[in-house]
Amino acid sequence: MMTLRQVEVIRAVMVTGTIGGAAKLLNVSAPGISRLVKYTEKSLGIRFFQRQNGRYFPTPEAQSIFEQINGVYKKVDDLTELISKIGQGTFSELRIGSVPSISQVMVPRAIEQVRQRYPDLRIDINILKLEEAIDYLLLDRGDCVAMSYRLEHSGLDFLPLASGELFCIVPEGHELAGRQQVSAREIIKYPLIGIDPNDPYGRIMAEIFARNKLTYDITIRARFGTTVCALVKAGLGIAVIDQFTVAHGGYPGVHIIRIAEPTVFNTYVAVKRGAPLSLHIEHFIACLRTEMQAVNPGANAAGKAVSRSRKKLT
Repeated sequence: MMTLRQVEVIRAVMVTGTIGGAAKLLNVSAPGISRLVKYTEKSLGIRFFQRQNGRYFPTPEAQSIFEQINGVYKKVDDLTELISKIGQGTFSELRIGSVPSISQVMVPRAIEQVRQRYPDLRIDINILKLEEAIDYLLLDRGDCVAMSYRLEHSGLDFLPLASGELFCIVPEGHELAGRQQVSAREIIKYPLIGIDPNDPYGRIMAEIFARNKLTYDITIRARFGTTVCALVKAGLGIAVIDQFTVAHGGYPGVHIIRIAEPTVFNTYVAVKRGAPLSLHIEHFIACLRTEMQAVNPGANAAGKAVSRSRKKLT
């Protein structure tokens, strides 16, 4: 039986036609190649080459062996090509779900990084409401969902992404536009555009006013942050919005003002419990976490303590 090393050496001599050429091809010494060829021929009782004027020519009885060797190398080349394509994501698909607030700016920035590493990866992105995320994962419609809230569900794991804050946004030309900070008491003096108080962000907004025993009136209610921003830009009121929706100038035409009261919240990526995560998914989650933590690094000390083991999650 021939070893893989013997196969490699015999093929190198066959391809180059000389001992020296085979040595260069394999980056080893010529005497070592010569000895291994002689040893292989002697141990197998087969003469692989005829030697003429310093060149090596396959013997007739060795032709069928060489054909098999070439077949093996062809399969190895095919395997190498397949591995390379898999490494670039050619045969894979990344299926991402995200709540609107994270999908607007954060997800595209993370996808940009994923595409650089996996240029051929197919990507499917779905914008989901919180209540849609459970079926999306449990029915295997997608691999992960970026969430603004952690649900209590036995079939899901929640991996921390980043902490964020709520901000007040006002249209250009508004009397608050030049302010660096605004209080809840000041916010309620103006027509307020808001998200449903039952929404995670809406709940945080409502708590700001409740803690200060302030009565407020949402004159226009909208489901998604992008709609809220559009309404504010149109001069129909001011709003309280999460920082990820308006990060990196994600919505021009509005001014962002810090709220004096604490408004910190946490975000997560949900995955199906027990389902293995592909390298593509892990890389996307890592990129998304990096992008989101960079928006507000001071609020993300907890995010740095993320466990690598999903078994430790509760």
